[in-house]
Amino acid sequence: MRVLGIDPGLTRCGVGVVDGAPGRPPVLAAAGVIRPPAEDDLPERLLAVERGMEEWLDAHAPDAVAVERVFAQHNLSTVMGTAQASAVAMVCAARRGLPVALHTPSEVKAAVTGSGRADKAQIGAMVARILRLSGPPRPADAADAVALCLCHIWRGGAQDRLARARTAARTRAPGPAPSRVPAPAPRKGTAP
Repeated sequence: MRVLGIDPGLTRCGVGVVDGAPGRPPVLAAAGVIRPPAEDDLPERLLAVERGMEEWLDAHAPDAVAVERVFAQHNLSTVMGTAQASAVAMVCAARRGLPVALHTPSEVKAAVTGSGRADKAQIGAMVARILRLSGPPRPADAADAVALCLCHIWRGGAQDRLARARTAARTRAPGPAPSRVPAPAPRKGTAP
């Protein structure tokens, strides 16, 4: 399975691509960031995120997309920007019919480091160790996106199967279910 991980943001949107499956060593395919110009207005920054997502989707053809779930922070503007970038990523994936999974930061930290309270340095170090890299992907947003990929590969298989089943159920043509109950036999002395 090839997973595109997204650490959403309007300044730096981390992206990573990992190939892997449970029980097999994962392999890093790519890691980087999408950098919308900070001086641009919000609509143009969102458009830059969308264009960057489309480029990564075209270049790497993932089987699934894992996005960091937005969580409450003290800075409302940061939460809003993260949520907006996250929505753009999900729309890009949905447009292609790709399953999308949301993973919380603590879920990703626990999957990669064993602790839901790990800091960015610990996440980067474990990503490098798991993928047998000489150092963590840079910047830290790229390492976070790769960690999302690893979390999804290890924990998201069941979520992917459910998403594919829902998609398949929606695409089936609706029709009446065949009746398997035999019609009652006519009673004696009555017309059929």
